[in-house]
Amino acid sequence: MATNNSISARNETFKQRILRKMYPFIRKMGKKGKNGTVLINEQKRVPLSSFYDLNVLSNKGKALNFGEFKGKKVILVNTASNCGYTGQYSELQTLNERYGDSLQIVAFPANDFADQEKSNDSEIAQFCQQNYGVTFPVTKKGVVVKQADQQKVFKWLSDKNLNGWNEHAPDWNFGKYIVDENGVLTHYFGPSISPLEEEFLKALE
Repeated sequence: MATNNSISARNETFKQRILRKMYPFIRKMGKKGKNGTVLINEQKRVPLSSFYDLNVLSNKGKALNFGEFKGKKVILVNTASNCGYTGQYSELQTLNERYGDSLQIVAFPANDFADQEKSNDSEIAQFCQQNYGVTFPVTKKGVVVKQADQQKVFKWLSDKNLNGWNEHAPDWNFGKYIVDENGVLTHYFGPSISPLEEEFLKALE
């Protein structure tokens, strides 16, 4: 029987294998710039529009109603398959398994940064499952940056008139937002902050 590593090697492109190996270096270097941004809701401002009224379609066409996430910490992350930070899929899956039902992770594939997600929804789903064993929801590919067709979820995350305090859209692929058990946006972590770093884990407490 093939091991997970051999399965990954067969299904990843040469570029994706190189990026996976380079991820620790890319993350370390990225912390010196905007990709190391960390924003915290120090004032504990509450949303002006309910997080739990939001919904999105999974890449398999299933409706994800955020009202089902009440009582859980939620991580919302914009993703891409051909990025130096794509290795974070594995780290997010580790969190998914570690925290179980107390945590909900949702990945939002987007092609907003340097054409790093050209795949269609079916290819993205296959890539995530085969190469990183992802079991948390992955949505249909959309737009996460501030423009006319920005997804409603990311409009909520980056408009203080909706979330109560934050105007910051993702700096690059794998920007991570944390919403607490009461639907309050508490943190934004830039791509260079690993989901397994102490600073990030503390935000999940």
